[in-house]
Amino acid sequence: MDSLKEIFHRAPVNSSLIVINILIFLIAEITGGTENAMHMLDLGAANPLLIVEQREYYRLFTSMFLHFGMAHLANNMLVLFVIGENLERAAGGIRYLIIYLLGGLGGNLVSCYFSYTQDAMTISAGASGAIFGTMGAMIYVLLVNKGRVENLTIRQIAIMAAFSLYFGYTSHGVDNAAHVGGLLVGFFAAFLFYRRKKRVIGEEL
Repeated sequence: MDSLKEIFHRAPVNSSLIVINILIFLIAEITGGTENAMHMLDLGAANPLLIVEQREYYRLFTSMFLHFGMAHLANNMLVLFVIGENLERAAGGIRYLIIYLLGGLGGNLVSCYFSYTQDAMTISAGASGAIFGTMGAMIYVLLVNKGRVENLTIRQIAIMAAFSLYFGYTSHGVDNAAHVGGLLVGFFAAFLFYRRKKRVIGEEL
């Protein structure tokens, strides 16, 4: 089993994102509880009314690092650990961070739009928009690389994305708009920022 040092060395940005999410979760849990909706709102969870009418746009960003309960955090971080590491190694740390943040912001914007237009004044939080962004980006990367990057295949990531979307639509209290928005934004972000690495063929002298 890989040591933490090796994991951080392979994917420092992804590992740092996971650590940041865990630390923020612990702070939120200690200071008032991560399943306390009003406490989460005070910490920066998303709410369409506050974002649109009060212009608290920062919530589109801060809500990406908050999670409702341990199960919510654990599920998101597990998926991020698997996909994020592969994407960071393929795209590079800076590009990966840009894709992650754009996926999260894009997913939250789509969620905010649908919730506001449907008068669903929900309180939402979670990294799922960003994580679906990494899924969408990974799909693009795999397509560019003929269906395989290291040990990950297009079939595997497509099944994971489809299952995750299906689970969201068949479960209560899941922000499906953020998932779909993040997936699409991540795909197009990868189109903009990802460049396939050229193989260098050495010559023997």
